[in-house]
Amino acid sequence: MKNSEKKILVTGAAGFIGSALSKRLLDRGDCVVGIDNMNDYYDVTLKEARLARLQGVPGFTFVKLDIADRAGMEKLFAEQRFNAVMNLAAQAGVRYSLINPFSYVDSNVMGFANILEGCRHTGVQHLVYASSSSVYGANTNMPFSVHHNVDHPVSLYAASKKANELMAHTYSHLYTIPTTGLRFFTVYGPWGRPDMALFLFTKAILEGRPIDVFNYGRMRRDFTYIDDIVEGVVRVIDRVAEPNPRWSGDAPDPATSYAPYRIYNIGNNNPVELMRYIEVLEDCLGRKAEKNLLPMQPGDVPATYADVDDLIQDVDFKPDTPIAEGIRKFVEWYSSYYRV
Repeated sequence: MKNSEKKILVTGAAGFIGSALSKRLLDRGDCVVGIDNMNDYYDVTLKEARLARLQGVPGFTFVKLDIADRAGMEKLFAEQRFNAVMNLAAQAGVRYSLINPFSYVDSNVMGFANILEGCRHTGVQHLVYASSSSVYGANTNMPFSVHHNVDHPVSLYAASKKANELMAHTYSHLYTIPTTGLRFFTVYGPWGRPDMALFLFTKAILEGRPIDVFNYGRMRRDFTYIDDIVEGVVRVIDRVAEPNPRWSGDAPDPATSYAPYRIYNIGNNNPVELMRYIEVLEDCLGRKAEKNLLPMQPGDVPATYADVDDLIQDVDFKPDTPIAEGIRKFVEWYSSYYRV
C-alpha cells in the first residue's frame, strides 16, 4: 500500500450511499473493505447489483457481516487495521421505526458501539459516521444549524442517530478518537433506496398507480443528490476532526468540542416543496401522477433545510446539484436498470 493510500472500512457497502462512496474511494486509489449484512429490509437483488459494480475492482474486499455481531466486528478490526472508518450501516427509515423499533436499537445503537470499540482498540485515525437531518426533530428555526440544540427527536430512528453523536463524543473524550458525524438531508439519485419517495413515486407513476403524498404535499425537503453527498463525505474523511480550542462548557457548542469531535450538515441548502419535486419527476417521465393526498405521518417533520456554512468553511464544499438534473439522472438510471 502506497503512503498516499488509505485502508478504509465502509459499513453498509451494498447500500445506496455506501456503494457510491466505495466506488469513489476506489477510483482515487484507496483500499476499501466493505461490509454489509445484506438484510431484506428492501430488495436484496438491488444490493447485489450495487455490490457487483465493486467486485473485482482492485483494492476492494467484501465481507458479509452485521455490525451488531460483536465477535465478528472484533475479529474484523483486529485483522484489518483500518486507517479510517465510514459507518453507513444502519436500520434506515423513519416510518419503519414505528413498526420494528428493536431493529434500530440492534443496528444503530449496539452496532455503533461495536464500531466505536473497534476504533478504540485498533488505533483508527478517524471515524466518520452517518447521522441524519431527522435529529432536528421538533426544531423549527431554519435553516437547521449544527450549532443548534437537537434534544427533541420525533422518531426512534432520529433518537438512534442522536445517540450515535453522543456515543461518538464520549469516545472522543475518553480515548481521543477523532470522530465526525454527518447529518445527511434527503439523499436521492441513481441506485437509490426503494423505500424512498422518488423511487416509490417513479414506480407508481410508470405503473399507472396513484402516489401517496403526505401532509397534502406541503412537505419541504432539502433534497441532496448522491454525488454531492459522496463528495462531502470524501472531503470530511480526509479532514481529521480536531478539538475546538475556543469551546466552552459555559456556553457549549453542540457541533464541536474540547475533544476531537465534529458535526456537519450535508444538504443542498435549498428546500423544495414536495409538489414541485413531483412536477419535475412528471416532466422527466412524460406523464402525470395521480395523487392521493394524505395527512402527515407520525415521526415525520414538515420541513428540512440545511445550514452548510461549516462544511463550506472547513472542507470548501457546498452541495448544489439542482433537482431537475438529479431527478433526470435518477429516471435515466431507473429506466435502464428496470428496462422500462
